[in-house]
Amino acid sequence: MSHHFHLRTSVLPLSSFPGELGARFSPANKPRHPASSVGVAAASPSRTLRHHMAKAVAKEVGAQEAAEGSAALGWAARDASGVLSPFDFSRRAQKDDDVTIKVLYCGICHTDLYTIKNEWGTAMYPVVPGHEILGVVTSVGAGVSKFKAGDTVGVGYFVGSCRSCECCGNGYENYCSGMVLTSNGIDPEHGGAVTQGGFSDVMLVNEDYVVRVPDGLPLDKAAPLLCAGVTVYSPMMRFGLNAPGKHLGVVGLGGLGHVAVKFGKAFGMRVTVISTSPGKREEALERLGADEFLVSRDPEQMQAAVGTMDGILDTVSAWHPISPLFALMKPMGQMVFVGGPTKPLELPAYAIVPGGKGIAGNCVGGIRDCQAMLEFAAKHGITAEVEVIKMDYVNTALERLAKNDVRYRFVIDVAGSLGSTS
Repeated sequence: MSHHFHLRTSVLPLSSFPGELGARFSPANKPRHPASSVGVAAASPSRTLRHHMAKAVAKEVGAQEAAEGSAALGWAARDASGVLSPFDFSRRAQKDDDVTIKVLYCGICHTDLYTIKNEWGTAMYPVVPGHEILGVVTSVGAGVSKFKAGDTVGVGYFVGSCRSCECCGNGYENYCSGMVLTSNGIDPEHGGAVTQGGFSDVMLVNEDYVVRVPDGLPLDKAAPLLCAGVTVYSPMMRFGLNAPGKHLGVVGLGGLGHVAVKFGKAFGMRVTVISTSPGKREEALERLGADEFLVSRDPEQMQAAVGTMDGILDTVSAWHPISPLFALMKPMGQMVFVGGPTKPLELPAYAIVPGGKGIAGNCVGGIRDCQAMLEFAAKHGITAEVEVIKMDYVNTALERLAKNDVRYRFVIDVAGSLGSTS
């Protein structure tokens, strides 16, 4: 790892940040991040002298922290119980192409739950989860050209890829075999370090894996779009499920499903929600704007809808019968699975062969799709329905998420609560 670092003078004054961040960067406290140099004030009547003194101090502090890395605070799981608690760790040294981000909000995804409980057998404890990250840039490396201090940005499911494969070349870094997960991933470019996610106060990410958050999106409600949003938007674009007048089925009305309904309606589609829960009918039709609602356990309702849909997004993360869903599609209809059940799903060949029906999966989306999704969301006013929580409520939230007791996404107010819970 190189210890050479050049601090770019794209930094914000303390007055630009909330009180908690200003306090952290005050002269009484040792700066924790490369951008903390902005908190050093020079008592001088000369504006020019103050500028040069601050620049000199910034260079010294920035060089020291870049070489040593910086302290970070997060909440981590230590074992398969999945229980999170405060965790002090170090972020790597900032490089010329890195962006340092103060985390404001981070959504909670089912993937976080599966990972911290090691349900996929991949957990590398301690695990700091979180990959629906929204924050503000506090400093950038000397080679960064896409962002500057003060920009509102997001970080999604991954923070790296090989950059040389066919997938990377075509804008599908999410399918690169060398994809580096934002949390619980292995980062070969930085000594094979295990990545720690957004349930923390600061992120350090290569600029190519950061997206810009357009003006007008409420920050807490935009955070889940970094995973849930692009997970449904990307396959809708890829498989032509974005054409006005087409009929889209959405299986499940949870964190992914409710966003899929919003995107479908914004595309001008006819949208039918398919759910096992009759109690969600009013929510789907009146609040989210779906056109129809099917109870998948009602044979008469399902029979009446046979052969009516151009495509279906299945967003459910638990085991469920899928053969009846294929019957709802027209010939050559497209089924896309975006949920991640831990138990295998059963699909007989007769469900797809006679009608020439397609089946595909989708894992989030590339950086290009994620940026396009955010811009589309801002234009059409699409956000997630969220319950904002403090960090000290996170374990309760995870228990509720396991029971699907959330409408529809938990979002942690990281900046507003992390320091007070440690």
